Amino acid sequence: MRPVLAVVGPTASGKTRLAIGLARALGGEIVSADAMQIYRGMEIGTAAPTPEERAAAPHHLVRCVSPDTVFSAGDYQQRARKCVSEIQARGAVALVAGGAGLYVRALLDGLFEGPPRDPAVRRRLRGEAEALGNAALMARLREVDPEYAATLSSENDLIRIVRALEVFEVTGTPFSRLHALHRERRDPVPALQLGISPPREALYNRINLRVDAMIAAGWVDEVRTLMDRGMEPHLERIKALGYREIAACLRGEQSLADAVEAVKMHHRRYAKRQLSWFRADKRVVWLDSSPDADPQGQALDLWREFSRP
Repeated sequence: MRPVLAVVGPTASGKTRLAIGLARALGGEIVSADAMQIYRGMEIGTAAPTPEERAAAPHHLVRCVSPDTVFSAGDYQQRARKCVSEIQARGAVALVAGGAGLYVRALLDGLFEGPPRDPAVRRRLRGEAEALGNAALMARLREVDPEYAATLSSENDLIRIVRALEVFEVTGTPFSRLHALHRERRDPVPALQLGISPPREALYNRINLRVDAMIAAGWVDEVRTLMDRGMEPHLERIKALGYREIAACLRGEQSLADAVEAVKMHHRRYAKRQLSWFRADKRVVWLDSSPDADPQGQALDLWREFSRP
């Protein structure tokens, strides 16, 4: 597979605009790496590319899955890699643009999912957590797989604790060891990853303005339509940012003004987590995002150097 050009960064940083400019300059097509823009009927609240933006450059994996469909990072990896192969077969440059770090990693590095799940073991471990507390399971994990346990932020990360213990019980091999073997055997996609992020104050201001624009564009009606279609439980499952607050407003549980402020706060926190994720990946080359900078010019120069035979 030929190299791909990835544009990554936090929400509201200008990824879509930059990716479209690069696609037009390079004759490329864009594969979205956004975990929410993939769902239909959620265009406003996920800031999905507008019809005008999609007309400016071909977009893939946008508005193609119903919210009531279970769609995993593994599903994304399969579909995104297929898109990249088809784009390159047409002689075009494949651009990846998005802020879902796990999706970017799944596409470029491959995703480690481990052995098949064992429902019986999982139920028993969850029962033990309820009876003995999360700390007891965390202590057990530290005994059998201290390397993986050290990567968890706290004993409250029960999903990962249970999964690691489940894998150890089923295979007899620590989860961290299986993950290391996967890294040795993986088939990575060659890529130039470019990061874009304005200074924090400017980024947070963009986020606030974007949320206001979403409300003005009819986000409340979008959420109402989804609720009328019985989609509210699925919005909870996929953790669609901001939809919970708007739904609570529609149920009369809080005012619209309070919902909007909460949405802005959650988006700012999400942007901070995204930045932490991408800055931890030392392969990402960060573009100059100061007001007088030319990120597209920088990106084109870096890509031409990177893709030179």
